[in-house]
Amino acid sequence: MALKLYNPTTPSQRNRKSLIRDVSKMRPEKGLLVSMPGAVGRNKGRIAVRRRQIGARKLYRLVDFKREKRDIPARVASIEYDPNRTPNIALLHYADGEKRYILAPEGLKVGMTVTSGEHPEPLVGNAMPLENMPLGSEIHNIELSPGKGGQLVRSAGGSALLLSREGKYANIRLPSTEVKKVLSVCYATIGALGNTDIRNVKIGKAGRSRHLGRRPSVRGVAMPDPHKHPHGGSYKTSGIGMPPKSPWGWQTKGKKTRKRAHTDMYLVSGRKRRGN
Repeated sequence: MALKLYNPTTPSQRNRKSLIRDVSKMRPEKGLLVSMPGAVGRNKGRIAVRRRQIGARKLYRLVDFKREKRDIPARVASIEYDPNRTPNIALLHYADGEKRYILAPEGLKVGMTVTSGEHPEPLVGNAMPLENMPLGSEIHNIELSPGKGGQLVRSAGGSALLLSREGKYANIRLPSTEVKKVLSVCYATIGALGNTDIRNVKIGKAGRSRHLGRRPSVRGVAMPDPHKHPHGGSYKTSGIGMPPKSPWGWQTKGKKTRKRAHTDMYLVSGRKRRGN
């Protein structure tokens, strides 16, 4: 993927960078669209999650994360833009007439054939159990529980690496550099997801951020008094000597955030710090 640069005709255009997506110019499949709920960040009318709004109107694309149609070849009919996620999606036409969306990995082209099953060829877009994949394969959309559907590595540019197999588990290195044990019977898809350059996109102006459903946020230190935020008070003088806190007084720097400690039994090695 490439980035599109803009002439500095306005201050907002000066640093703007957008992603050039290589997608098919066609309407999405009507039978795979559902409407989105409108109460973003609100519960019974009250704000439950701050700094969110509905944003631009969009329809949700039903994506097949389970890849449960076994041993039925499917032709890639189109590569489409999905406003709800960072990678592109691919529309599959199965041999039995059914249509489904899947995440589009890098290298998947219109007209190619993909399949899901126990022993398909290890080609881009094919889904199979980890126990049947060649070691060293780049994979995405990885299941954690058999039959539940892919939960790991689903964002643009993401890929995990199948390192080894030990007994009934496979060792996978995730994009975070964490090495995790996953049951070998779980399914995953071959290939790395596209749109790698999305991390270099610069929105450029506040209006595009509002269209994405993001409302403005006010820094705690800029608030008028400590009743609004623990950092509030005299501008840029409060909070000196105080560790960073949330509006509710929770510590926000250096605090351990991993809550599900019972999953540590599946960790082979933790994340590596930057610079190491």
